[in-house]
Amino acid sequence: MQGEIIASVLASKDTLALLPTGGGKSICYQVPALAMEGICLVITPLVALMKDQAGRLRQQQISSTFIHAAMTWKETTAALKEAVNGRVKFLYVSPERLQSGQFRDYAQHMDISLMTVDEAHCISEWGYDFRPAYLKIASFRECFPDTPVLALTATATARVIQDIQEKLQFRAENVFRHDFSRKNIAYSVLQEENKPYRLLTLLERIPGSSLIYCRSRKQTLETAETLRKSGIAVAYYHAGLSPGQRSIIQDEWTAGQLRVMVCTSAFGLGIDKPDVRCVIHYDIPDSLEAYFQQSGRAGRDGGPAEAVLLFHPGEFTTIRKNMERRYPSPEGIRKVYQAVVNYLQVPAGSGEMQYYDFDPLHFSTIFGMNVLMVQQVMKMLEQEGVCTLSERIYLPSRVRFSVDRATLEQFEKDHPFLEWLTQVLLRTYPGVFDDHTPVQEKQISRKLGIKEEEIIRQLHQLDQFHIIHYLPCRNTPQLCFLRERVPVGQLNLDIRRMQQQKENSALRIQAVINYATGNVCRNQQLMAYFDQNDCPACGICDICRGKNPSRQNNLLWVTGNEHHG
Repeated sequence: MQGEIIASVLASKDTLALLPTGGGKSICYQVPALAMEGICLVITPLVALMKDQAGRLRQQQISSTFIHAAMTWKETTAALKEAVNGRVKFLYVSPERLQSGQFRDYAQHMDISLMTVDEAHCISEWGYDFRPAYLKIASFRECFPDTPVLALTATATARVIQDIQEKLQFRAENVFRHDFSRKNIAYSVLQEENKPYRLLTLLERIPGSSLIYCRSRKQTLETAETLRKSGIAVAYYHAGLSPGQRSIIQDEWTAGQLRVMVCTSAFGLGIDKPDVRCVIHYDIPDSLEAYFQQSGRAGRDGGPAEAVLLFHPGEFTTIRKNMERRYPSPEGIRKVYQAVVNYLQVPAGSGEMQYYDFDPLHFSTIFGMNVLMVQQVMKMLEQEGVCTLSERIYLPSRVRFSVDRATLEQFEKDHPFLEWLTQVLLRTYPGVFDDHTPVQEKQISRKLGIKEEEIIRQLHQLDQFHIIHYLPCRNTPQLCFLRERVPVGQLNLDIRRMQQQKENSALRIQAVINYATGNVCRNQQLMAYFDQNDCPACGICDICRGKNPSRQNNLLWVTGNEHHG
């Protein structure tokens, strides 16, 4: 449907496109944007996706840039000026950025020809990943009444589809909905107490590359170790790994050096590996939306693929209890909020649109709180418009000289023990006088024959002397206060909405349980959940193969119709 979607956008129509994971959504805005004058503004909540998409466009000699939370004021301003001056074709921003006064001031001078809203389901409270910042897109759009909006998502129910169009103030209803059915994926559900054994037997029978999704970081490590002992080339991936580790693992897996990736939901977004033959869910997922999106990373090349869900009935009780924990009481939310402002030392009446390094795990350890509960409270505070917690962002250390050369020469005469460092900075990093320039403390350490810790100490010293502006490397999530920090007693919470979201979450979990225990074609169950009720039986899932034994052995799909208690 890409051609039809592109034609709709070029006709300046507000357009909602629902394409499955791997369905080529980015083409739907990139092609029309290149055919139009002006800038394409892409609104997405995923920093990793921003960097990936912008990087790919630049490789094609297409000007693009992005703005995210860890950038300095000067870096953000430079990117905005590039956009105002027409030197950028694609500008990627988060929905929170639209609320920034600085961004709005510059945006009114931009020639924005297309506004693309990625992960558009986040605008709906009925969706599985509601983000209230998306609700601000409509007011931003009012500044550009003639600019068409293209909303993109991979998963949405009929209610969410309607909500997206209403919340984005579509001028007319206009939906392009591709058949969600993945005819090359055989879905199976296996009831299994001995999951490690079942995992090994599946991987023995299903050749090629596989993804295994686990609920916790600990589970990814343990599962990967089990597979490694069996001689399988495997790695594990979760958000707690360093950027360097994650980058190496991604590259090895994409290049085919690893057969299996064991991961949490942190892996997969923006990762385009077409030859994944099997996606296995080691734990029950929280929603069919998440399950469908993750399992959809199998078989992107069109070849036969498997999506297997492992479960045992005891998990149903566990996920229901986890859901209860994810919705703490108002008193529990206020307790976490008070601890957060104490941890960050943010005075009442300050902090609006300021970013702070915030590692939920470190915070939870210090205050003796459950990290999953803390993360959920942060989501709820975001939905209340209090603050937002971004994903982990890595930025290398950066340096910019703050004085002119004459002042620097005098400083070097007065502080000869620091002259070696300033001279190495000047010789090694061209442009360090003009802008914040990425530097590597380890590289400087080798050049000077001084320990890296001493180099860092001296860089801080130069910063204290106001000779340089030194920004150490950052590798933690960023917390931003969306409004002035209020005393905990003045923290207003929408209790009714919280209760509604809890009920919605319970319904999504029940849908997963119904899917796992149902005896109707798996593909039909999934399609019916997304209101595609006229889908024929797939003929290749475990249910269909069980009903038609003659088809069990004449297909390329190899998972058996086995349910072990």
